Amino acid sequence: MPANGNRHHALGDISMLYVSVLLRAAAEEGADGPQLARRFNLDSAALASPQARISIPRFMRLGHAAISETGNRALGLRMGALTRPVDAGLAGLAAETAAHVAQAMAVLVRYSRLTSHNSRGQPHLRPEQREVHFHSIRPYNPFNYFVVDSVLAAWTQLARTLTGRYDVLERVAIEYPSTGQDELFERWFLCPVEFGADSNHVRFKPAVWRQPGSQAHPAMHEHLCHLCDQELEKIERGWTMADRVRHLIPPLLRGETPSLEAVAMRLGLSPWTLQRHLADEGTGFRQLLDETRQQLALDYLRETDSSLSEIAWLLGFANPPAFHKAYRRWFGISPGEHRRTLRHSPQR
Repeated sequence: MPANGNRHHALGDISMLYVSVLLRAAAEEGADGPQLARRFNLDSAALASPQARISIPRFMRLGHAAISETGNRALGLRMGALTRPVDAGLAGLAAETAAHVAQAMAVLVRYSRLTSHNSRGQPHLRPEQREVHFHSIRPYNPFNYFVVDSVLAAWTQLARTLTGRYDVLERVAIEYPSTGQDELFERWFLCPVEFGADSNHVRFKPAVWRQPGSQAHPAMHEHLCHLCDQELEKIERGWTMADRVRHLIPPLLRGETPSLEAVAMRLGLSPWTLQRHLADEGTGFRQLLDETRQQLALDYLRETDSSLSEIAWLLGFANPPAFHKAYRRWFGISPGEHRRTLRHSPQR
């Protein structure tokens, strides 16, 4: 994690703004919102703070608890319907004042790190296809389906807010397999929905993509984007080269070990230059790779129900035995034994 980040959230964290949306949706579906908040030690001060964050695994557990209490497996769609531009913070307000839907989506993607950090990747835009993509969060399970649903639904809701029309999408693609609610999803999105797809994304209709926004305001949009740029700069201020490498490694780990050359290319540097910068900071690429894997491995075991073979793949090991060997070197205990110990430790 970057030097100014939260080292306890190796898997990532998310703004309390999204937690508030989740609690509103749960309450609309009949759950006791305040009781849910207390159950997860979320006080009113934290919920009211635009700067407060919650770890992504904790957010997923909260969502799973809300779904269990309401009985609504499609609670993520309800979250999307209740999401307002302001629920995405400054980026949401900047998107609301954009000239058209395409610009609004570009703003949300560009400034996504203001409200979330995920070690597995960030959303991205494919403007030629009129698509907005949400990063993979495989392996999927009942704890994280709703996250994908809520993000895709929130993007859809923003376009509906800006255009005043509901039929804004041409297609929706969702990575996880069908849960038997296909018709419900197609009624909500008003377009075909493909489950088991290669990626998570929404594709907008051609007429909608460039449709002027009802709240378009060029001067205010420019001002809000400037404020977003300042906030983004604060996040990266003081990052060392090692911090930047640590930030790039996790999304590249899935199924393979990232190379020095691959990371250097993403930084716009030659491998030799990257090595020199890291050496000047008293570290090296292999050391950073090992440290990143170690922290992620611990958080996967402590915070998720992913199998050991899944974790091995997520960390880029060639096979589970290689992961077991590395884990024993890091912690002096097998990952299975350590998970059982962690499960019996008090939750922080």
